[in-house]
Amino acid sequence: MRRLNILAIAYACNPTRGSEFGVGWGWVNAIASRHDLTVITADFNFIDIDKHLNNCVPLSNSTPRFVYMTNRTWHYRPSGFWIAVEGSLAKPLMNLAYEDWLRYAFAEAEQETKENHYDLVHLITYVGWRFPGRFYQLSIPFVWGPIGGMTNTPWQLLPMLGIRGAIYYGARNLINSLQLTLMKGPRRALRAANGCVIAATSEIKEALWNRFSVRSRVICEVGPPDFTRVSPNERVEDEPLRICWSGTHLPGKALNLLLRAAALLHDIHYTIEILGDGPSGRNWKRLATKLGIDERCHWHGWLTRAASLTIMGDSHVFAITSLKDLTSNVAVEAISLGLPVICLDHCGFADLVTDYCGIKVHAGSEKQIISDLCNALRKLYMDEALRRRLSEGALLRARDYSWPNKMCALEKVYEAAVTIQKENDVAGSTSPTTNLVQMD
Repeated sequence: MRRLNILAIAYACNPTRGSEFGVGWGWVNAIASRHDLTVITADFNFIDIDKHLNNCVPLSNSTPRFVYMTNRTWHYRPSGFWIAVEGSLAKPLMNLAYEDWLRYAFAEAEQETKENHYDLVHLITYVGWRFPGRFYQLSIPFVWGPIGGMTNTPWQLLPMLGIRGAIYYGARNLINSLQLTLMKGPRRALRAANGCVIAATSEIKEALWNRFSVRSRVICEVGPPDFTRVSPNERVEDEPLRICWSGTHLPGKALNLLLRAAALLHDIHYTIEILGDGPSGRNWKRLATKLGIDERCHWHGWLTRAASLTIMGDSHVFAITSLKDLTSNVAVEAISLGLPVICLDHCGFADLVTDYCGIKVHAGSEKQIISDLCNALRKLYMDEALRRRLSEGALLRARDYSWPNKMCALEKVYEAAVTIQKENDVAGSTSPTTNLVQMD
């Protein structure tokens, strides 16, 4: 399609961070490779983005113009006080802070559309469905996504999270269900997007249809790193199986399941390379000691992305134990490095991991999950030929999640948005909300 002039909203957008910030940066990078792009983002991203660009690291075929919105004192930023809030029952404060930032960003977007011509506006991050802002009220087509966060944590998994985690995610389930019923902003935004909605996973696509009768296109929210391994990492005979796990140490990431599974591997020589840190880290370290596997666990803490990828690349298998997630950057990074993935068969991992690149475990009871994780690890230790085949399959699977492939899918969404706008203009309407999918 022709080159468009796009206005993007990406509160989280940073070349040095993972999670949502890596999601925002990845999409900005990909979109700018084919279109002219202006990005409204939070001002605390400025230093890292400016340093990245000044170091002559090529972002893409063209460099976007960044508009940095001032972060007020009460607005979220990924440090200090707000990190503690994000992992606690006080997280609604973070949501309110983000919603207020969106209000200021909308005023900036209105000014942008008055001063410049844009073919459409694309809300990228945060990925959560609750707060679309008012960008759908601009006089240009509105694209929203990838969208996530609509599904609840299965109730049978809550006991595995500990008392604090069970309370947190149980409360989240109740609040999420209530918000899905009562919140009007997301309904209006989905209506205005007029089918130009991107679901992060098949699970979210199904939820959008069942809850709002909205059709969407599935495009995974995360993409691979800038490089992929050419050939799988080999494990020589008698070498320990290096198991890598990465994530913020929060109850929902459920590292405790992997630790308990590993404690059953009495006949296997292994190590667990644990990346990240967070509130649950202390309890997990105590659990490892209690289980007698503390000497096998290497706690690396937070590292630079390059250092983290080095540790991942030196590993033989990647384990994901998240009980509530979308797909996560580290999962796609793992397959890009040729690591077979062991995960639960739910969330975005159900889409990502196939029988050719990993082993999926049924998300049933705690005892069953631990047993199946243990069996999967033992299987890959005992059968190096199988592990290597899955490694090769992982490298092939990573190609499906490449940014060029994502952009081919996104181009279809953009084309639909622009076509609908033209049809509305021909019909004599300048409103982006005509001929919309009925949801109420």
